[in-house]
Amino acid sequence: MTSLSMTSLTEATSLLGTVAKGITGGVLIPYLGPGVLEVGEAECPVPTSTRGLVERLTQKVGVPGRIRNNLWASAQYIETNRHRITLVRMMEEIFRPVPAPGALQTWLASLQDLPMIVDTWYDATQSEALKGRNDWGQLQGGTRNAIGEDRYYKAFDATGTEVGVDAVNGWKTVLYKPHGASWPSCDLLVSDSDYVEVLTEIDIQTPIPQRVKDIREDRGFVFLGCRFYDQMLRTYAKQIMKRSKGPHYAVITDDLTRNELRFLDDNEIVAITVPLEEAITEMVGAP
Repeated sequence: MTSLSMTSLTEATSLLGTVAKGITGGVLIPYLGPGVLEVGEAECPVPTSTRGLVERLTQKVGVPGRIRNNLWASAQYIETNRHRITLVRMMEEIFRPVPAPGALQTWLASLQDLPMIVDTWYDATQSEALKGRNDWGQLQGGTRNAIGEDRYYKAFDATGTEVGVDAVNGWKTVLYKPHGASWPSCDLLVSDSDYVEVLTEIDIQTPIPQRVKDIREDRGFVFLGCRFYDQMLRTYAKQIMKRSKGPHYAVITDDLTRNELRFLDDNEIVAITVPLEEAITEMVGAP
């Protein structure tokens, strides 16, 4: 793994220019985590981490102390003891505010040659940024726990209308929300039971849409605003980038856990340890 320290400004600037050129040219796919919502001066109206989200959920419904810091286990407790509809309504309320798109989301939405944006959080910020266009659509994961539901994902066009999955082949840009989304349908993966079947099948790629597989085949990924301190987060990132050509980069902090360092090393992800806000400024302003 190549790691650039925050003092390697010349190297970092050069590499971020390469990354920006790759994203603009459609050969690098941005992979967004909730940390992108922390960039900017305005206070974000929605949680910006799994830990922040579980704190919001457990403020409303008490859960046992041993699982209070685990989002998926806490969500499962709420679902089991208060019913699924309670959990969904809580998630709808938490993510109803739509953060104003920042420089990164606005820039990505403006790129006509960018075939896909992977957005792993539940908010609607990136879809809001894309709403000025009519040549995009959203693929989002969803729970199979619903009565009569047997799909791993759904497709929605630029207006938020559900369409057949084949429609994605006509979209210029695919917004892929693997964990689901609050817009246009609050269908999402958040509890342990939501992930049971997905994780059983994800190694053979069944839950990954074919269009996503096709796009990634000859491209690499750029991780922005992501942390990988949890096995669930690492598993999804690994499976989404599986069989992609590379190269891969991550703009990430320098206080990584041992598991995060191993994940970056195992997957040959180049770590650029500069503050995300500085990296975004550099990329958005790159010629």
